[in-house]
Amino acid sequence: MRTPRWVGALALAGMLAGCGGGDDRASGVGTGGGSTVVGGGGSGSGSGSTGSTGGCALRARQDWAFSILNEWYRYPELLAGNVDPASYSTLDDYVDALTAPARAQNRDRYFTYVTSAAADAAYFASGKTAGIGVRLAFDSTNRLYVSEAFENAPALAAGIDRGAQILAIGTSTANLRDISDIVAKNDNAALNAVFDDSTPGSQRVLRVSDPAGTRVVSLTTADYSLTPVSTRYGAKVLESDGRKVGYINLRTFIASADDQLRSAFATFRAQGVTDLVIDLRYNGGGLLSTAETFTDLLGGARSTSDVQAYTSYRPSKSSQDEIRYFRREAQAIAPTRVAFIGTGATASASEYVINALIPYLHADVALIGSNTYGKPVGQIPFDNPSCTDDRLLAVSIALQNSARQGDYFNGLATKVEASCQADDDVSHALGDPTESALRTALDYIAGRSCTRIGTSAALSRSTRLFAPADRALTVPHPSAAQRDQPGLF
Repeated sequence: MRTPRWVGALALAGMLAGCGGGDDRASGVGTGGGSTVVGGGGSGSGSGSTGSTGGCALRARQDWAFSILNEWYRYPELLAGNVDPASYSTLDDYVDALTAPARAQNRDRYFTYVTSAAADAAYFASGKTAGIGVRLAFDSTNRLYVSEAFENAPALAAGIDRGAQILAIGTSTANLRDISDIVAKNDNAALNAVFDDSTPGSQRVLRVSDPAGTRVVSLTTADYSLTPVSTRYGAKVLESDGRKVGYINLRTFIASADDQLRSAFATFRAQGVTDLVIDLRYNGGGLLSTAETFTDLLGGARSTSDVQAYTSYRPSKSSQDEIRYFRREAQAIAPTRVAFIGTGATASASEYVINALIPYLHADVALIGSNTYGKPVGQIPFDNPSCTDDRLLAVSIALQNSARQGDYFNGLATKVEASCQADDDVSHALGDPTESALRTALDYIAGRSCTRIGTSAALSRSTRLFAPADRALTVPHPSAAQRDQPGLF
């Protein structure tokens, strides 16, 4: 089974305090021909073969996928050897069967998958996706909220923003249905009927409640490009306890983020900022190359002989192993303290950045919020030469920081030397110093005490990326954007 679109929204249940409750080597996923790596949802850099050819018949595609995994899979000893291709009617299910032993050992939680090469490339280049442009989450009482709304997308243009509660949904005013009724009847199909079609031009009708009141809003899905650093709150300098604190909210690790990050750090550098809050609470990863650039920008005190990370392949590919050293970035700063805001949706490339700083900053880097997801591996993208929209993202690399720490499959809560529990408070805007998680991060920067994230949180990881512990609503084909952006529609 594939990762459902709705699991991201459901995984945030209980985080909403205000509501009661790789280059693929650059991101977590690689993007083609084995030349890139994604670090969050994706891959790492590498030089993979394209596998066998044979057309677009299912068996030929299965043979192609097996040839890639047989040569490049990071855990060859955990690749199932008794899987009969004829027993599977889809390529997705066949790949899942091959990687089941690694999944059972918490090494590959559906990180290896087949996607659309065209859509994958478009998203990781510029954030191109489609929908109404919101991130949705259920709170602990099963109320559905907007946790984020994106610029240049239909929902925000209609006045729907973070904190709005979705009371009812439909494809017209005539078939609006209450969320409470859908939840009570566990009617996943009703949610899917409204949200599972991101084809531009599709009509959506929502009854929403927010500070402006309760109203019915009609929306039309559209193409839009997700901006990695929001133009509204993505980067700012805050005044806190008599000091300047740089705040940056990075939504996703895609190629267009690099220069946006450089611009933000140039502002921080010009204003003498050395204390930072980096908000990755919904960031499921992306290009490892962008994560490396982000870490370079945080490495103003580092020498080019300092190790940022070690990348290792399977034993038969050990000649591909790499050491990534810090590189010079003109906008880099030497941080005094860094507070990373994270949640269970913080994964892959996001975790790479946090982990890379631990050996250098020790207790001066902290995790604020809750435990992260736990994905210290990356994928390489392989494109099928005979079925040109097939792209296999195959777990092929393991990532470690300079202290050779990379065993955070259960999240980073037990790996960081400092952490503070905090809720995701959707009653306040992202970037608002009074928002619970940001307020806690600023308290850490100021040296005030807090409650450490419980170690038990690191032990309760689900097998499916961003899946809730209680129920999963299945949507068969999440887009590239939805894999790295939990709850995106």
